[in-house]
Amino acid sequence: VQLQASGGGLVQAGGSLRLSCVVSGRTGSFRYMAWFRQAPGKEREFVGALRWNGGHTYYADSVKGRFTISRNNAKDTMYLEMNALRSEDTAVYYCTASPSVIQSNLASRVAYAYWGQGTQVTVSS
Repeated sequence: VQLQASGGGLVQAGGSLRLSCVVSGRTGSFRYMAWFRQAPGKEREFVGALRWNGGHTYYADSVKGRFTISRNNAKDTMYLEMNALRSEDTAVYYCTASPSVIQSNLASRVAYAYWGQGTQVTVSS
């Protein structure tokens, strides 16, 4: 299984970006896919998750109402639409997947088995 994240870049505060995560491999076995991010000097933190079958989404409070996770099953791709970006959203964004994580554990990075390489998002104020 491989995850490939892309779409990062430099954007002004208040702007938007859409990240993509293309999955190659057995996507049918995933229970959840998720986005995490890591800012310099900080721990990797949960951004949001998507239940692959069913499409339910869950978000960290810090991004709720601004970020949206979606998927295209036919393309085995997950997206992270980011609006109203703030300087504190600056980080490397990672996509991840798990065949077994449960809902109560979505924010725990150790619950995920597969990780992409990350894509840098920089928001200038």
